[in-house]
Amino acid sequence: MNFQLLEKISSILSSQNNYYSLFLSHSMNLRERINEYQDFPKKGILFRDFSPMLKDPSAMSVVVEEFEKNYHPKDVDVFVGIESRGFILASILAQKYNKGMVLLRKAGKLPGKTVKTSYTIEYGKAVLEIQKTALNPGERVVICDDLLATGGTAKAAAELIEKMKGKVTGFAFIIELMELNGMEKIAGYRTVSLVKY
Repeated sequence: MNFQLLEKISSILSSQNNYYSLFLSHSMNLRERINEYQDFPKKGILFRDFSPMLKDPSAMSVVVEEFEKNYHPKDVDVFVGIESRGFILASILAQKYNKGMVLLRKAGKLPGKTVKTSYTIEYGKAVLEIQKTALNPGERVVICDDLLATGGTAKAAAELIEKMKGKVTGFAFIIELMELNGMEKIAGYRTVSLVKY
């Protein structure tokens, strides 16, 4: 068997895949894979939905590649997803990085002992919970969600991770609504968002 020939073929295929990935990341407009719904979930709100992106494997490949440029595997021990769309992004990245994934859920949704934090939303209070055994002290965490709006939930998520003695490496968002200034609430953390409005 000619191992040199096999190595050469493998090198060519790898190079072609890299060129294909580079082409995708430069040619694809992720904004085109986001639908807009006026007056949802209530009047006056423009809802941006990334569901079409999930149906397109090429788009999801670009999403993963963009986050890979910003977070090195050595800087992450676990991806944490905020309920519920954050679960999707955190799971995809965890699989790609060969890391674990942990859920941050609304109050009353997790079994066993939990650690919780409350935070203010537009019309009152909300609560985020994590299972008490979900993280080990010192684990490095990237917090994932589909969208950064006012930043209240993201800030609460970081506080909860730090309450668990975890270290927040940063945030990963697909969409950022810049006019709501959510970045200000998490300004002390590294934050990556792919599509800005």
